[in-house]
Amino acid sequence: MNFTLLVAIVVLALIFDLINGFHDAANSIATVVSTKVLTPLQAVIWAAFFNFAAYGIFELHIVDTIAKVVDTDMINLQVILAGIIAAIIWNLITWYLGIPSSSSHTLVGGFAGAAIAYSGWSVVHSDKILKIAAFIFLAPMIGMFLSYFISIALIWIFKSFNPFRLKRWFNKGQLFSSALLSLGHGGNDAQKVMGIISASLLVYFKSADPASIPSWAHIHFIDGKIHDIPMWIVISCYTAISAGTLMGGWRIIKTMGSKITKLTPFEGVAADSAGAILLFGTEAFGIPVSTTHTITGAIMGVGLTKRVSAVHWGVTRSLLYAWILTIPVSMALAAAIYWIFKLLGLG
Repeated sequence: MNFTLLVAIVVLALIFDLINGFHDAANSIATVVSTKVLTPLQAVIWAAFFNFAAYGIFELHIVDTIAKVVDTDMINLQVILAGIIAAIIWNLITWYLGIPSSSSHTLVGGFAGAAIAYSGWSVVHSDKILKIAAFIFLAPMIGMFLSYFISIALIWIFKSFNPFRLKRWFNKGQLFSSALLSLGHGGNDAQKVMGIISASLLVYFKSADPASIPSWAHIHFIDGKIHDIPMWIVISCYTAISAGTLMGGWRIIKTMGSKITKLTPFEGVAADSAGAILLFGTEAFGIPVSTTHTITGAIMGVGLTKRVSAVHWGVTRSLLYAWILTIPVSMALAAAIYWIFKLLGLG
């Protein structure tokens, strides 16, 4: 029974990763599509390639953070299963409605909500939850300021250049900046699912003699932090998110690429570069930020270089509501699913 649950969790986690890919594909390609540097099909192929190319580039800092959101010694596999189901449901609802919500916060909220329903608040490592929750606000703000200052710097550097020649340069530059953003997206978001799968292995083998744990499930720690996980987890997670990106996310691309502010290739380069800098930086510190929040803030920042009214604040306000609701709604949904498991005798 427990091994069947473990397999179900791995399969559903990879399905979530796939959904994350097409849900968040818009984050890394919205600017390059809206500026018409690439067609939508070319853009998703481009982004999917660099999602997978993140394999081997990043260390497993975010895996460690996600796997330790709750105390794995105090939960069971049903908790993780309820959390993943809740995360999938909320991701699909927001995708259908065209709301670029955070897959990161959906996953964390689901994981924590189900664990609380099982063991109470003490099971949650509140320092990790608070750090993740803080970046609901910090990621878009940092992204906005970064892209604003990058835009101002580029305007000053290239103020005397021929505008026609500049446009061609920035068309090419946007290919590079969107590739960096896709690398950051792959490295950041695929690791979140690796963290959930790693947590499920830690729960499944928590009572086992370390010497008896098979190589396909062995997780290596250094100084109490996850340093290495089985290769099949890494490859399958990068493959799933890349495949999801290939499936696209056209509803959200429309919101991200045109409804927040109109973009030129120059502004696309600034926004993508700011987003990539933030994703690479937070990954180094093991902070699982939302690529959605990051690029939304970056797009707002380039809009501000024109004028405050160039940003459609009504759209950003509705996005903010969705971001704030994601963690509590995911927690409540996961708790409800776990209680249903319990009523059915599966908890």
